[in-house]
Amino acid sequence: MDAWVTRRFQPCVSTALALEYEDVMLRKLGADRRQAVPMALQALLSRSEYVPVRFTYRPASPDPGDDLVVDCVVNSGAVLVTENQKDFRRASREFGFRMLRPSEFLALLKEEGS
Repeated sequence: MDAWVTRRFQPCVSTALALEYEDVMLRKLGADRRQAVPMALQALLSRSEYVPVRFTYRPASPDPGDDLVVDCVVNSGAVLVTENQKDFRRASREFGFRMLRPSEFLALLKEEGS
């Protein structure tokens, strides 16, 4: 999160993913923290690259919810950072995008920072 806030990398986010992030945050946070969701999400999204989804690639994943991610990754040409390599493996091969585990991504950030 610190690297995102300090713009050491720029995540790509589609409208569908932004709405999904909001939904998850609202469901997972307690009532006392829900009021902060719009401001927190806006702060993070303002440091993101908006990706218009011109083409959709569904079904691309065993989990239909993951198709939002595939659409964003393929339309942006970004690298997918996920621990869930299994559900994205087929889509990665089919559409040619690179995947990194979070630990690999953090190692790259650390390497670039030194």
